[in-house]
Amino acid sequence: MEIIETHELTKEFNGLVAVDRVTFSVKRGEIFGFLGPNGAGKTTTINMLTTLLLPTSGRAYISGFDVVREAAQVRRRIGLVPQEIVLEGDLTARQNLLFHGMLYGMSRREVEEKIPELLELVGLRERADSKVRTFSGGMKRRLELVKVLVHEPEVIFLDEPTIGLDPQTRRKIWEYIQILNRERDVTIFLTTHYMEEADYLCDRICIIDHGKILDIDTPRKLKDRIGEGDIIEVEVSGKGERFAEMLAKECGCQIKKVEGNSITVSAKRGEYALKEIFSLADRLGVEVASISVREPTLEDVFIHYTGRSIREETTAGGSMMKYLARRLKH
Repeated sequence: MEIIETHELTKEFNGLVAVDRVTFSVKRGEIFGFLGPNGAGKTTTINMLTTLLLPTSGRAYISGFDVVREAAQVRRRIGLVPQEIVLEGDLTARQNLLFHGMLYGMSRREVEEKIPELLELVGLRERADSKVRTFSGGMKRRLELVKVLVHEPEVIFLDEPTIGLDPQTRRKIWEYIQILNRERDVTIFLTTHYMEEADYLCDRICIIDHGKILDIDTPRKLKDRIGEGDIIEVEVSGKGERFAEMLAKECGCQIKKVEGNSITVSAKRGEYALKEIFSLADRLGVEVASISVREPTLEDVFIHYTGRSIREETTAGGSMMKYLARRLKH
């Protein structure tokens, strides 16, 4: 059963299309990932789905309720963890949860009964009466995760939930997200530009770039779909363009990327291709400085669809957001 549905959902800002007629659905109980660089339209989509932003056109539904015409019903059924921490630093963890619950019309008693269990869920029970300004970034993010559980939402929207966190803390947040999904039976809608995060957490992934959906499927099927076998990365002496051309011509490799003396190719049979690459290098007098073989990743899927890595697009996305901010001022 679909708990989120969108149909031709579009958002324009002064003629600039940030989200371009996106149509998708999310099944109840899924962890659904929205994967794309900064500026791709991820946060704008979340803001429309959570009633914070009106669509320019198209429709969206949460649990069957229209996000525009039935916004109040939608808000009762969702929780949002934005990129920015929105906790009150001078309040304790307990007081932050109490304040949030009362905003949703819950009684003090109702919220206080939930607090010990919620804080235990993310390992913060011992810090219940500590002021939040004394918390680390990871602790604040964990408190944000359980804060949205106070009113028992059906769907939680997580907008770049681990951005700015160190790898160890990021992994812990992943564990808590899985707990919320499995033990609390909450549907998770997650935006991220971290490939590993999307691959690890998500049941299905929607790849979005420049406001358009490029593909939707499970991480495994997305990687299988490009159908290019193993990925081989080679570093050679001198410029790699000529050697890359010969690889494609004589070794049956498909060129994915050439940057200076670094070459990325794909081959149906990676082990066989390695022998061919070394043989070609010997014949051409080219020194192979390093070589590696791996299975395709979501980064390879993104490059397959866009011709660029998500890291390159993330930088471009920052410029897009600055441009959008300037347009909105005028």
